[in-house]
Amino acid sequence: MSDGTGLIKRFYTEVIEGGNLALIDELSTNDFVDHEEGLPGQPPGKEGVRFFVNAIRSAFPDIRAKTIEPYLADGDMEACHVILTGTHGGEMAGVPATGKTVEFGGTDIIRIVDGKVAEHWGTTDNMRLMQQIGAIPG
Repeated sequence: MSDGTGLIKRFYTEVIEGGNLALIDELSTNDFVDHEEGLPGQPPGKEGVRFFVNAIRSAFPDIRAKTIEPYLADGDMEACHVILTGTHGGEMAGVPATGKTVEFGGTDIIRIVDGKVAEHWGTTDNMRLMQQIGAIPG
């Protein structure tokens, strides 16, 4: 296991749930590359991570990582599947708050260099999320 084992879990619990955006700089390299555009208009790099976290936390202020498993760490790689839950309490992709409870998943793979995230690949089930808040038909 690498010296960065647990970075994905820290991201979900401390940044997504806890709102500690300063931790983004601590957990990622200066030349961090994100291969996923989680939300439309998301910029690249660390600014994109901040954009994503701010948008998700604004739309779902009580967001929680219900499960982070299976969770794998091997060498300089970590991977997991996460299920997120929350209440739609703010605007999301142009959809005003509905008060609906949502549950959606995502998969993350990261490459670690010197204990920090250098690259991220991921998928977020935005379709299921948009269906649950009524943005698209279910």
